Amino acid sequence: MAELTRPVQVPGPAQVPDQAPVPGSAPAPVPGPVPGPAQVSAPGPARAPDLVVSGRRIVTPDGVRAGHLTIRDGRVTGLHDHDPAPAGTPRIDAGGRYVLPGLIDSHVHFRTPGLTHKEDWEHGSRAAVRGGVTTVVDMPNTLPPTLDEQDVLAKAALVHGSSLVDHAFHIGVHPDRPEALRGLDPRIATSAKIFMAGHHTAPTVIRDAGQLRRAFAAAADADVQLVLHAEDDNVFALLDGWRGEPDAYRDYAAHRPRSAGIIAVSKVIELVRVHGTRAHILHLSSAEEADLVCAARAAGLPVTFEVTGHHLSFTDLDTRRLGARTRLSPSIRTQQDQDRLWEAVYEGQVTTLGSDHAPHTVEEKTRTVSQSPPGLPGVQELAVAVWTGMRRRRPHEHPDTAVTRLVRLLAEGPADLFRLPGKGRLRPGADADLVLFDADAHWMLSAHDVQSKCGWSAYEGWTLTGRVDQVLRAGRTVYDRATGAFGAYDGRHLTPAAPVAPVAPVPVPVAPGPGAVPAGLVTATTTTPTTTTPTIPTPTINPTGA
Repeated sequence: MAELTRPVQVPGPAQVPDQAPVPGSAPAPVPGPVPGPAQVSAPGPARAPDLVVSGRRIVTPDGVRAGHLTIRDGRVTGLHDHDPAPAGTPRIDAGGRYVLPGLIDSHVHFRTPGLTHKEDWEHGSRAAVRGGVTTVVDMPNTLPPTLDEQDVLAKAALVHGSSLVDHAFHIGVHPDRPEALRGLDPRIATSAKIFMAGHHTAPTVIRDAGQLRRAFAAAADADVQLVLHAEDDNVFALLDGWRGEPDAYRDYAAHRPRSAGIIAVSKVIELVRVHGTRAHILHLSSAEEADLVCAARAAGLPVTFEVTGHHLSFTDLDTRRLGARTRLSPSIRTQQDQDRLWEAVYEGQVTTLGSDHAPHTVEEKTRTVSQSPPGLPGVQELAVAVWTGMRRRRPHEHPDTAVTRLVRLLAEGPADLFRLPGKGRLRPGADADLVLFDADAHWMLSAHDVQSKCGWSAYEGWTLTGRVDQVLRAGRTVYDRATGAFGAYDGRHLTPAAPVAPVAPVPVPVAPGPGAVPAGLVTATTTTPTTTTPTIPTPTINPTGA
């Protein structure tokens, strides 16, 4: 095996020079859930904005249009045909680039606490903003796991001052205490993760049917949104007892087959039918699972599903070639499965896209097949990988239609499902989280681009379509591609909002084409902080994985 190289640690927030406050900056956050900018009462009488973002392609809930977004105190105050701000107001000119709402990745593992040799919030949030993500929801399988409100608050305190992005947390479900969900404080968390199958970083797995029933009943009573790794661990144990664990990546999918997912999803649907629990299937991977969930939704059951960027980008043939890089759980399936997942994206059957950002070190990934942990970094690559797939699969589709779909899956859908106040849409009163997105840029991802602490990406060498140029959170720049600068590490721990109507994905209508730029468009005069990111060396990964 070739000698392994370990990634260089990127400087954390303590190494970034202090910056002068930017107009619209929010007060310093405090540990624990605190109201974000959009959780304050609605704006009163109109005041002059402290920032204007102008462009020909602003993606709004009503379609793509030209105009001028006005921002004050970290919130959107309006979208105007003509620039209403006085001279001297800072301005950003998006030109022909899309202005998206800040994207939301509701499925990340930033590994804090206990696993920070793989990832931490400084690196993970850098990766997020490089990918246009301004809000994440972090998973509970850390060391120790996040299993109650005190664990959530303790994690929030650890994250305080080290995140470029706003954040919420899924709580974990202990198999011996599923009834604890009934007492979950909705001001701290409104969603809970259940692992139905185990792996290297899943410390709490529910295998017993009785414990699973109790968890669904408790979640229904407390109106807790369940999110599930839905594979039946008993299937894997049965196969491993017969065949032994996989010893080559060409056999990996046969040892972790679709049947485990189909069985688990069927169990989830039946429990939803009995208890009325809201259930969201994570990283759904096969055609049969997609059909089951769609049938359940057609029958009126509150079950939804997520698709990951890597299941839309890779197939089982890639795992044979790339080995450890795409050794995942659930495993990557066939081309036919991938085609069905893309059909679900296009038909409005998917509720959210997620990265399942789950980094591991090069040393961990190059262990034997059975000992190599599943997972890859993905929050940075998610939006551009999916956009690349959209443009390749439907090159003649109007880009406004495609970008509206991307925003529905990576902003509106997760904001609604997980009750994230002020997120997911560009409209008055919303948080001023914005992404300037060059939809036509072509570029190649290299190890030097990777911001995750693990220092590698399964997409290295890919030629991608679409590039994130600038990202604002609460009206302040947190990433600027032109300078390579990142902003302030003052992301907020979000307080869940009041319940909303159940999410019901619908096919995306064709958006109108972009209009002309109104007169008076002004060049940007905003400033961004400067910092230096050292080059991350390319890790050596055994290409066969065997």
